[in-house]
Amino acid sequence: MLQVARSLLFYLGLVIVTVLWGSFATITGKFLPRPRRFNYVIVTWTGFVLWWLRLTCGITHEIEGIENLNKGPGVLLVKHQSTWDALFSQTLVSPQATVIKRTLLYIPFFGWAFWVTNPIAINRTRRVGSIRRMIRMGKERFGAGFWITLFPEGTRVETGQVGRFQSGAAMLAIALGAPVFVVAHNGGHCWQLNRWLKKPGTIQVRISPPIATKGKTTQQVSAEAEEWMREAMAEIDPETYKD
Repeated sequence: MLQVARSLLFYLGLVIVTVLWGSFATITGKFLPRPRRFNYVIVTWTGFVLWWLRLTCGITHEIEGIENLNKGPGVLLVKHQSTWDALFSQTLVSPQATVIKRTLLYIPFFGWAFWVTNPIAINRTRRVGSIRRMIRMGKERFGAGFWITLFPEGTRVETGQVGRFQSGAAMLAIALGAPVFVVAHNGGHCWQLNRWLKKPGTIQVRISPPIATKGKTTQQVSAEAEEWMREAMAEIDPETYKD
């Protein structure tokens, strides 16, 4: 019952801050220069949400390899297990542009505020067109000093599995001439996929050294990044990722 109460309290705070901050940030954020909008709108919001999650549900995290990000900017390829990693990834580097489904921008308050920060929104039902748009917008954002963040598995994947990396992430990194940084974590144990009940614990996060893309094919970059992800998950969470 305590776990239920703490989870409900977390969601209550999440809804309140999203409505209030989403409304305010949508109106005021667009008056700031684009690189500053990310910190103002997203980092402020995610910072509060992760703090509130720790306070109400007892969920914290530890990071190994954060120093590797000093060798960027580059392309972040983040393990996608639940909403937690979508929030957490926004706190790693700044400014960043996340590749997202266009439909997320239609979500009241959250989507409106996210739109102000100029994410790379694509229509995933049009694969070829979405890849072209992602590369074009990725070049614009990267040229302006933004990191690019993607979830290479394409969708959230159940704990215990690593989905095949989609080729678009490697294609973008090669087009940018940018290194790839893979982010592995076991956040699905505390914030489970499609479950609202939160479990207290410390999430382990591991960030790879930069993976060079120059002179490599899309298949080579994808395979190298995916292999690192699989090995890291097996080390972080050996009981769940035995295979």
